[in-house]
Amino acid sequence: MKLAASSLILIMLVCGAGWWYVDRWNNAALEFDAASPHMVILRPGESFMVFSRRLAESGVIEHPELWARLAQIRGLARLVKAGEYYVAPGDTPEILLQRLIAGDVVAYAVSLIEGWTAMQAVAELAAHDKLVKELAGVTAETLLGALGLPDGHGEGLFFPDTYRFVAGDSDADILRRAYAMMRTELEAMWQDREPGLPYQTPYEALIVASLIEKETGREADRVHISQVFRARLEQRMRLQTDPSVIYGLGDSFDGNLTRRHLRDDTPYNTYVHRGLPPTPIALPGKQSLHAALHPAAGDFLYFVARGDGSSQFSRTLAEHQAAVRKYQLR
Repeated sequence: MKLAASSLILIMLVCGAGWWYVDRWNNAALEFDAASPHMVILRPGESFMVFSRRLAESGVIEHPELWARLAQIRGLARLVKAGEYYVAPGDTPEILLQRLIAGDVVAYAVSLIEGWTAMQAVAELAAHDKLVKELAGVTAETLLGALGLPDGHGEGLFFPDTYRFVAGDSDADILRRAYAMMRTELEAMWQDREPGLPYQTPYEALIVASLIEKETGREADRVHISQVFRARLEQRMRLQTDPSVIYGLGDSFDGNLTRRHLRDDTPYNTYVHRGLPPTPIALPGKQSLHAALHPAAGDFLYFVARGDGSSQFSRTLAEHQAAVRKYQLR
């Protein structure tokens, strides 16, 4: 009887010592050789044991079988989520396991900038090495179809903002989010628009917002440019906005807008055609959207760039011609 009791005590001591060792190891800092965070990827469908062995092969963790079995015994191995993770110096096996369970994956960010064209946005996404590429070869005309959205011209339909994503997301995923965001923002602003505007649809307001976006980056001037466009449309005057002409010239434009360009009969030449161009010409930001739907009060019909980022507004052609001589012909 005494022998059995001694054996039981010995077994308990051994088990206790073993558990003490496991717990101590599980909560001690990993000893991988790195001065900065190390990146690991748990692949979709990969077993936790296989993942543990891959970490051991790359020197991130010791005793991979112990780590995996401990997670399995606790019922935690099935809770881990696939993705890309940081392992930082000072992390313990337990901290890493909890990060995997929480799905605390590495996040990246990409920005779409106000005033860009849709194809500039596509190019920016194509240059990001962490995004899966699904949009190779698209054009502004084929972009919406490639995204599985209703066919049409894709210009201006994507909200410029900073978008966070994780490894495995695609360029198409980002643009679908930007498309949905633009629809949400535009619809909300359209519902809150100033009454009596000469725009029949939210899309027409989007076109005007894109013109405002390309005409100025100065917040104070946006609502006044919006007022000029509203007044000219109401009086059936041509908009005569250079950015739309330039957009219509496409790749043939070399940076120098000439009188001949102003006579080129493209659909976007607002010196030739009355009314709005057929589509937006860029990605308008929130400020330009708001300005398009809330123009300033006033009776300006003309504006010209001063050369310092601001604009000079005029009520008469004579005032405008004087401003052109002062700010552009000097």
